[in-house]
Amino acid sequence: MAQANRACRPAPLARSPREDWQVVRGLLTDIDDTLTRDGAIEPVALDALARLRAAGVRVVAITGRPMGWSEPFARPPPQGWPIDAIVAENGAVALFADRGSLRTEYVQDAQTRGCNAVRLREVARRILAEVPGATLARDSAGRVTDIAVDHGEFTHLDARAVEQVVAIMRGEGMTATVSSIHINGWFGDHTKLSGARWIVQRLFGRELNAELPRWVYVGDSTNDQEMFGHFPFSVGVANLMRFAAELTVWPAYLTQHERGAGFAEVADALLAARA
Repeated sequence: MAQANRACRPAPLARSPREDWQVVRGLLTDIDDTLTRDGAIEPVALDALARLRAAGVRVVAITGRPMGWSEPFARPPPQGWPIDAIVAENGAVALFADRGSLRTEYVQDAQTRGCNAVRLREVARRILAEVPGATLARDSAGRVTDIAVDHGEFTHLDARAVEQVVAIMRGEGMTATVSSIHINGWFGDHTKLSGARWIVQRLFGRELNAELPRWVYVGDSTNDQEMFGHFPFSVGVANLMRFAAELTVWPAYLTQHERGAGFAEVADALLAARA
């Protein structure tokens, strides 16, 4: 099993040992540019999710996308994707099927969310006023606990502008991360990792840290580095290499293909080891 907290570039996924896959209980995966292309899930990724579900593999998506955007995909199939849950807004919100209906739970209580909403609007106004070209993400109407500035989905911001947005957020006491498409900022100490621990305990009654080799994390961007470093068995889809100059923590393995096709490689390796 590869070691976590690695600074070396990843090995090809094809070199991953079969015996490592044989103990895997489930997958935790990013969404944007890991399962999707231009905001829509790729058919090959959707097929991979269906095959994993049929084989009894637990799959949870961990994303910076908002609660409102995630809601239709978290619904029970056939309306939603064949996954167990989506943890949205970087660990703040969990959406999952419960007795045939969609259930939504939050890390922060209603009073905290209400107070933070005022502060989030103030920071958003400051960013729009101070950073030339900055615009809020088009999915902002569905956000409950954070703000997102578009830097690569529908609007392009150069590196200097991205750094300026991050600096404003952090200067206001926010946590800030940069995904392949958005700059996300929020008040609170939740992260993708804390969200993963929460949902695994909440849904499956499992202590994630006690069984890390049994879970694989799949991602594509700089905001996945905490997850890459924490999970001994982590995988980057090939488009991760677009951020090579910015990465300080790498996954253990890298797929041959990008986005949904790369995720399908992960599913194929897991299912082949279980055959």
